Amino acid sequence: MTDTVASSLAVEVTAPGKPSYRPARYSDLDLVRNRLAEVIAETPYYSATFKAYESARLSKQYLAALIDADPHHVMLFERDNKVVGFMISGPELGTLWLYWSYLFPEYRRASGVVWAMKTFINHWDNGRFHKIATYTKEGNDAAAVIMTRTGYKHIATLENHIFGEDYQLYERPLTKAVDGYDHGTSGGIKNKLLRRLKMAFAR
Repeated sequence: MTDTVASSLAVEVTAPGKPSYRPARYSDLDLVRNRLAEVIAETPYYSATFKAYESARLSKQYLAALIDADPHHVMLFERDNKVVGFMISGPELGTLWLYWSYLFPEYRRASGVVWAMKTFINHWDNGRFHKIATYTKEGNDAAAVIMTRTGYKHIATLENHIFGEDYQLYERPLTKAVDGYDHGTSGGIKNKLLRRLKMAFAR
Protein backbone atom coordinates (compact mmCIF):
# COMPACT_ATOMS: atom_id res chain seq x y z
CA MET A 1 0.00 0.00 0.00
CA THR A 2 1.71 3.22 -1.11
CA ASP A 3 -0.07 6.45 -0.26
CA THR A 4 1.58 9.86 -0.35
CA VAL A 5 0.95 13.54 -0.04
CA ALA A 6 2.87 15.97 -2.18
CA SER A 7 5.23 18.49 -0.64
CA SER A 8 3.34 21.24 -2.43
CA LEU A 9 1.11 21.81 0.59
CA ALA A 10 3.76 24.31 1.58
CA VAL A 11 2.89 26.84 -1.12
CA GLU A 12 0.10 29.39 -1.25
CA VAL A 13 -2.18 30.62 -3.98
CA THR A 14 -4.05 33.78 -4.92
CA ALA A 15 -5.86 35.40 -7.84
CA PRO A 16 -8.32 38.29 -8.21
CA GLY A 17 -11.53 36.30 -7.63
CA LYS A 18 -12.92 34.39 -4.68
CA PRO A 19 -11.56 30.83 -4.41
CA SER A 20 -13.91 27.89 -4.83
CA TYR A 21 -13.75 24.14 -5.20
CA ARG A 22 -15.58 21.50 -7.17
CA PRO A 23 -15.40 17.79 -7.98
CA ALA A 24 -13.48 16.78 -11.09
CA ARG A 25 -15.14 15.53 -14.25
CA TYR A 26 -13.74 13.13 -16.80
CA SER A 27 -13.06 16.14 -19.02
CA ASP A 28 -10.64 17.43 -16.38
CA LEU A 29 -8.48 14.31 -16.38
CA ASP A 30 -5.94 15.40 -18.99
CA LEU A 31 -5.22 18.59 -17.03
CA VAL A 32 -5.03 16.77 -13.70
CA ARG A 33 -2.88 13.94 -15.02
CA ASN A 34 -0.43 16.31 -16.75
CA ARG A 35 -0.02 18.54 -13.71
CA LEU A 36 0.21 15.51 -11.41
CA ALA A 37 3.05 14.12 -13.52
CA GLU A 38 4.71 17.52 -13.18
CA VAL A 39 4.63 17.59 -9.38
CA ILE A 40 5.69 13.95 -9.06
CA ALA A 41 8.73 14.63 -11.26
CA GLU A 42 9.70 17.91 -9.57
CA THR A 43 9.12 17.12 -5.89
CA PRO A 44 12.58 16.72 -4.35
CA TYR A 45 11.73 14.45 -1.43
CA TYR A 46 11.03 11.17 -3.23
CA SER A 47 13.30 8.61 -4.85
CA ALA A 48 13.40 7.95 -8.59
CA THR A 49 11.97 4.48 -7.94
CA PHE A 50 9.00 5.88 -6.08
CA LYS A 51 8.39 8.60 -8.68
CA ALA A 52 8.30 6.07 -11.51
CA TYR A 53 5.94 3.82 -9.58
CA GLU A 54 3.61 6.62 -8.52
CA SER A 55 3.45 8.16 -11.97
CA ALA A 56 2.42 4.80 -13.44
CA ARG A 57 -0.05 4.04 -10.63
CA LEU A 58 -1.98 7.30 -10.90
CA SER A 59 -3.05 6.84 -14.50
CA LYS A 60 -6.08 8.48 -16.10
CA GLN A 61 -7.94 5.19 -15.63
CA TYR A 62 -7.12 5.21 -11.90
CA LEU A 63 -8.22 8.84 -11.53
CA ALA A 64 -11.44 8.04 -13.41
CA ALA A 65 -12.06 5.18 -10.96
CA LEU A 66 -11.68 7.62 -8.07
CA ILE A 67 -14.20 9.95 -9.72
CA ASP A 68 -16.59 7.02 -10.09
CA ALA A 69 -16.24 6.25 -6.39
CA ASP A 70 -16.90 9.92 -5.52
CA PRO A 71 -16.05 12.86 -7.81
CA HIS A 72 -14.67 14.80 -4.84
CA HIS A 73 -11.81 12.31 -4.58
CA VAL A 74 -10.31 14.47 -7.31
CA MET A 75 -11.06 17.86 -5.77
CA LEU A 76 -10.27 20.90 -7.91
CA PHE A 77 -9.59 24.40 -6.60
CA GLU A 78 -10.50 27.36 -8.80
CA ARG A 79 -10.23 31.12 -9.06
CA ASP A 80 -12.04 33.06 -11.77
CA ASN A 81 -13.18 29.73 -13.27
CA LYS A 82 -9.59 28.57 -13.71
CA VAL A 83 -8.26 25.44 -12.05
CA VAL A 84 -5.35 26.44 -9.78
CA GLY A 85 -4.73 23.15 -8.00
CA PHE A 86 -6.14 19.88 -6.74
CA MET A 87 -6.22 17.31 -3.96
CA ILE A 88 -6.47 13.61 -4.77
CA SER A 89 -7.80 11.17 -2.18
CA GLY A 90 -9.27 7.72 -1.87
CA PRO A 91 -11.01 5.45 0.67
CA GLU A 92 -9.07 2.50 2.02
CA LEU A 93 -10.27 0.23 4.82
CA GLY A 94 -12.49 2.89 6.36
CA THR A 95 -9.86 5.64 6.24
CA LEU A 96 -9.72 8.54 3.80
CA TRP A 97 -6.19 8.76 2.38
CA LEU A 98 -4.94 12.05 0.98
CA TYR A 99 -2.62 10.98 -1.82
CA TRP A 100 -1.41 14.19 -3.46
CA SER A 101 -1.93 17.93 -3.12
CA TYR A 102 -0.73 20.46 -5.67
CA LEU A 103 -1.28 24.16 -6.12
CA PHE A 104 0.12 25.32 -9.42
CA PRO A 105 3.34 27.41 -9.27
CA GLU A 106 1.93 30.23 -11.40
CA TYR A 107 -0.70 30.98 -8.72
CA ARG A 108 1.53 30.83 -5.63
CA ARG A 109 1.60 34.42 -4.44
CA ALA A 110 -0.48 34.84 -1.27
CA SER A 111 -2.43 32.97 1.39
CA GLY A 112 -4.55 30.08 0.16
CA VAL A 113 -3.12 26.69 1.09
CA VAL A 114 -4.59 26.65 4.59
CA TRP A 115 -7.97 27.51 3.03
CA ALA A 116 -7.61 24.64 0.56
CA MET A 117 -6.72 22.13 3.27
CA LYS A 118 -9.55 23.31 5.52
CA THR A 119 -11.94 23.10 2.58
CA PHE A 120 -10.85 19.52 1.94
CA ILE A 121 -11.28 18.62 5.63
CA ASN A 122 -14.68 20.33 5.94
CA HIS A 123 -16.00 18.61 2.83
CA TRP A 124 -14.97 15.17 4.00
CA ASP A 125 -16.08 15.60 7.62
CA ASN A 126 -19.45 14.32 6.45
CA GLY A 127 -19.90 11.30 8.70
CA ARG A 128 -18.36 8.73 6.37
CA PHE A 129 -14.81 8.39 7.76
CA HIS A 130 -13.04 8.12 11.11
CA LYS A 131 -10.01 10.04 9.91
CA ILE A 132 -7.83 11.38 7.11
CA ALA A 133 -4.37 9.85 6.79
CA THR A 134 -1.43 10.92 4.67
CA TYR A 135 2.31 10.50 4.33
CA THR A 136 5.13 12.99 3.99
CA LYS A 137 8.91 12.83 4.20
CA GLU A 138 11.36 14.10 6.81
CA GLY A 139 12.69 17.46 5.71
CA ASN A 140 9.43 18.63 4.19
CA ASP A 141 8.98 21.05 7.07
CA ALA A 142 6.59 23.41 5.31
CA ALA A 143 4.10 20.60 4.62
CA ALA A 144 4.34 19.54 8.27
CA VAL A 145 3.55 23.10 9.38
CA ILE A 146 0.45 23.27 7.16
CA MET A 147 -0.81 19.90 8.38
CA THR A 148 -0.22 20.79 12.02
CA ARG A 149 -2.07 24.09 11.58
CA THR A 150 -5.08 22.25 10.17
CA GLY A 151 -5.36 19.60 12.89
CA TYR A 152 -3.16 16.74 11.68
CA LYS A 153 -0.91 14.91 14.12
CA HIS A 154 2.39 13.14 13.40
CA ILE A 155 1.48 9.60 14.47
CA ALA A 156 4.67 7.71 13.60
CA THR A 157 7.72 7.54 11.41
CA LEU A 158 7.56 4.30 9.43
CA GLU A 159 11.05 2.97 8.78
CA ASN A 160 11.97 1.38 5.43
CA HIS A 161 8.31 1.72 4.53
CA ILE A 162 8.21 2.47 0.80
CA PHE A 163 11.04 1.23 -1.42
CA GLY A 164 13.36 1.20 1.59
CA GLU A 165 12.70 4.80 2.64
CA ASP A 166 11.22 6.23 5.84
CA TYR A 167 7.83 7.96 5.69
CA GLN A 168 6.04 10.09 8.27
CA LEU A 169 2.40 9.20 8.92
CA TYR A 170 0.06 12.10 9.72
CA GLU A 171 -3.59 11.70 10.69
CA ARG A 172 -6.49 14.06 11.21
CA PRO A 173 -9.61 12.82 13.06
CA LEU A 174 -13.06 13.16 11.53
CA THR A 175 -16.49 12.41 13.00
CA LYS A 176 -17.94 9.16 11.67
CA ALA A 177 -21.71 9.22 12.05
CA VAL A 178 -23.12 6.77 9.48
CA ASP A 179 -22.98 3.00 9.42
CA GLY A 180 -20.82 1.12 6.95
CA TYR A 181 -17.67 1.98 5.05
CA ASP A 182 -16.72 3.17 1.58
CA HIS A 183 -15.29 0.28 -0.41
CA GLY A 184 -13.06 2.23 -2.74
CA THR A 185 -12.79 2.03 -6.49
CA SER A 186 -14.51 -0.52 -8.73
CA GLY A 187 -12.11 -2.75 -10.65
CA GLY A 188 -12.67 -5.48 -13.17
CA ILE A 189 -12.70 -5.51 -16.95
CA LYS A 190 -16.35 -4.43 -17.21
CA ASN A 191 -15.84 -1.29 -15.14
CA LYS A 192 -12.61 -0.44 -16.94
CA LEU A 193 -14.29 -0.74 -20.33
CA LEU A 194 -17.21 1.41 -19.22
CA ARG A 195 -14.82 4.07 -17.93
CA ARG A 196 -12.86 4.04 -21.17
CA LEU A 197 -16.09 4.55 -23.10
CA LYS A 198 -17.20 7.43 -20.89
CA MET A 199 -13.76 9.01 -21.01
CA ALA A 200 -13.80 8.87 -24.82
CA PHE A 201 -16.95 11.03 -24.91
CA ALA A 202 -16.08 13.32 -21.98
CA ARG A 203 -16.38 17.05 -22.62
